[in-house]
Amino acid sequence: MEELQLRSAVDAKYKWVLEDIFVNDDACKEAMDAADALISELKKYEGKLHAKAGRTLYEYLEKQSEAARLTEKLYVYTKMRLDEDNSNALYQGLFAQAANLYYKLVGAVSFFEPELMSIEEEKINGYVKNVPELQQYQFIISQLLRLKAHILSAGEEKILALAGESLQTAKNAFTMLNNADLRFPAIKDESGKKIELTHGRYSSMLESKDRKVRKAAFTALYKTYASFKNTISQLYCGNVKADNFGAKVRKYHSALEAELSADNISVKVYNNLISTIHANLDDLGRYLKLRKKVLDVKRLHMYDLYVPIVEMPKVKYTFEEAKDIVIKAMAPMGKQYVEDMKKAFTEGWIDVYENRGKTSGAYSWGCYDSHPYVLLNWQGEINDIFTLAHELGHAMHTFYSNANQPYHYASYKIFVAEVASTVNENLLMSYMLDEAKKEGDTVKQAYLLNHYLEEFRTTVHRQTMFAEFEKKAHAKDQAGQPLTCDVMCDIYYKLNKKYYGKGCSVDKDIELEWARIPHFYNSFYVYQYATGFSAATALAAGILKDVNKEEAGATEKYLDFLKSGGSDYPLNILKKAGVDLTDSAVIQSALDVFAEKVTQMEAVFN
Repeated sequence: MEELQLRSAVDAKYKWVLEDIFVNDDACKEAMDAADALISELKKYEGKLHAKAGRTLYEYLEKQSEAARLTEKLYVYTKMRLDEDNSNALYQGLFAQAANLYYKLVGAVSFFEPELMSIEEEKINGYVKNVPELQQYQFIISQLLRLKAHILSAGEEKILALAGESLQTAKNAFTMLNNADLRFPAIKDESGKKIELTHGRYSSMLESKDRKVRKAAFTALYKTYASFKNTISQLYCGNVKADNFGAKVRKYHSALEAELSADNISVKVYNNLISTIHANLDDLGRYLKLRKKVLDVKRLHMYDLYVPIVEMPKVKYTFEEAKDIVIKAMAPMGKQYVEDMKKAFTEGWIDVYENRGKTSGAYSWGCYDSHPYVLLNWQGEINDIFTLAHELGHAMHTFYSNANQPYHYASYKIFVAEVASTVNENLLMSYMLDEAKKEGDTVKQAYLLNHYLEEFRTTVHRQTMFAEFEKKAHAKDQAGQPLTCDVMCDIYYKLNKKYYGKGCSVDKDIELEWARIPHFYNSFYVYQYATGFSAATALAAGILKDVNKEEAGATEKYLDFLKSGGSDYPLNILKKAGVDLTDSAVIQSALDVFAEKVTQMEAVFN
């Protein structure tokens, strides 16, 4: 058996350089003392934000930024050190200290928003005029003032804060039930060996070439959830009621409006997404019928949706080969972008290979005072190349935001967070398809098209269906209608019939899928996957048209988007880049690309 290598055995050129954050652990420990002192200073501003006609408010905001910036730096460094090897006791301790500092910071600044909102808006605007330096914080202040109508009295806010932990009970209980207490039965794998079904194994079993394995996994999973369906329905109902309670007391029309208001997102964006998807379900049906044809089954079932219909020949890519592919694929972004991205490979941004104790998966992270970092666990599969392009998209977004924005506007919102990463994936897909066509490799073309269509189906169609379920569930409770298990199953089954019924037999068991989706306990979150993917599809198309002289300026607008950070509301930032998500045309343009790729896939198999 080949064992994982130790961290010490990994070649330095394949490790990230965290010394660019702190030169050593002693410097990190010294910074912890400095951060602790800065955080302690913040409390002295409580009750005094109105003093000196805005000067004190400015001093506080500067101190808050300084404390947050150093605390973030410590948190990022210690967590990334721990991610190198989670068994390292030294970094377990240092990360715990950094986390304690973070929570101390949260507590120290908790007075700020209620106190600022207790000051008359006219006075606050006067402070900004009176203290020119405050103008750099004007957008932050304006965001708080915009929400002032939904901020309650100090006493009421305190009660809500005290109730906050209790209102998380449904979410916490579901997490424990789903991750700790639920046990699934054993089923037979491809070789006939009995293997215990788990959340992780379920996904791989649905990709099995053996249809009996797929069906057995599907049936066993939902049979298990069915045995807990009344408990889980009460947990989700409790979560919905908590959302509707919060929206009502804060004077919002709905929980959906309350959730979207923080980023100034119109409910129209949410509704446009759903209605536009509905209008284009025929193309999803075409894809499902093609899947049925290629799999050569009489009826396509829900457990047939994830098995790859094109098997890619087992080709292993070295990291160096992948690097060259990604660099060539990003050429449409222009020379400066490519040169800046190359720094990731030469200046210690990337931690490439798996080692014992290393955090699994992949991510991009960093702090304002360092370049971005990328964690990988390179296996050499074609999917790893897409992961590299994806994480470098995040990294370049961070790189340009940090370089062009002050600390307090450098972080971009979740609503736009997946745009840059998905643009990179789109450009890589375009490049690899072109190369496969030049090589006459129809198998690779088919594999890539299938990869894209599955990414689209699961990120746009499926997440939109999730979003529609959330909307319907919350609306029923808000209207005073009982949200029982049968009601939720009925809503969910009808949605599956609507989305998948044109090309798939919708198995009755799927009515319980809502019961296993943890994202539903972070309400009205998943729609952002669909809008982000759609925006990225439109932006990538514009960049490629720009290269072909069909849409001048698209690339420059996109690069400006990367530089914007959180300096404006996300919808405004995207609009400046040429994507208006209040207009259904953006979603439609992405769906047109999906339809085009289905047509290309059909041509391969006809």
